[in-house]
Amino acid sequence: MNRTTKLDGLTLVLGGTGKTGRRVAARLASRGVPTRIASRTSDPGFDWGDQSSWDAALDGVSAVYVSYAPDLAIPGATDAVAAFTERAVQHEVQRLVLLSGRGEEEAQRCESIIQRPELEWTVVRASWFFQNFSEGEFLGGVLDGEIALPAGDVGEPFVDADDIADVAVAALTEDGHAGEVYEVTGPRLLTFAAAVDEIASAAGRPIRFVQIPPEAFAAGVAAAGLPEDIAWLLNYLFATVLDGRNAYTTDGVRRALGREPNDFADFARRAAATGLWQAPALTTSGT
Repeated sequence: MNRTTKLDGLTLVLGGTGKTGRRVAARLASRGVPTRIASRTSDPGFDWGDQSSWDAALDGVSAVYVSYAPDLAIPGATDAVAAFTERAVQHEVQRLVLLSGRGEEEAQRCESIIQRPELEWTVVRASWFFQNFSEGEFLGGVLDGEIALPAGDVGEPFVDADDIADVAVAALTEDGHAGEVYEVTGPRLLTFAAAVDEIASAAGRPIRFVQIPPEAFAAGVAAAGLPEDIAWLLNYLFATVLDGRNAYTTDGVRRALGREPNDFADFARRAAATGLWQAPALTTSGT
């Protein structure tokens, strides 16, 4: 077991209200680690697009969890991560843990940027989360009873955001993780259709997966009025990353934590038990 080290300063959690960031922050708090959650609305605030906000967020910080929203593949992310890493070094940050993307060339360039000799750096490299179906982009489709995506028979080793947070917190608080690239996956491959089938089984109601052409998906994303960067990212991920390059499992969770990763079926049962995936009740108007 790696030894826990108490650093002198705060641990800064960027993206502290997101899927992984809020889990990281909660785990740090439960360990009694002094933590600063940074967002545009926090005090001090943090905005990736406003470098003047960075110094206050980094003041008194010894470790940082970096989650770049919405993804490191977004144009401009490389420059932002490079500038932030330089600023972190100037503030004498000791540890930096970067959430990166599997199979994304742009994300790997960001990984190389943070690998500075002045830092105890760790990379946590992940792809599709279980929680995309419960907290994110696909929840609406689950509730509607149909998820339509340009995804075929390629298997994806979906990973639990709880596993990602556990690995990140270990790297932030324990010795023995510096210089590691933890590529984290779930324990098995699932196509999107198979994942939807497991959700339907757990929820106890019909939910179907429909494969659609990329052009139809892009048109639907545009019609939905999603922010431009989110729309770009979804199209990029389905058109580029979901081509089989990530269709294998890895031992990242086991190497970092000494245990097996969580399984999608267990996640689906837990999420269904909360009532999250119940079909919306139909309403009727009186006369």
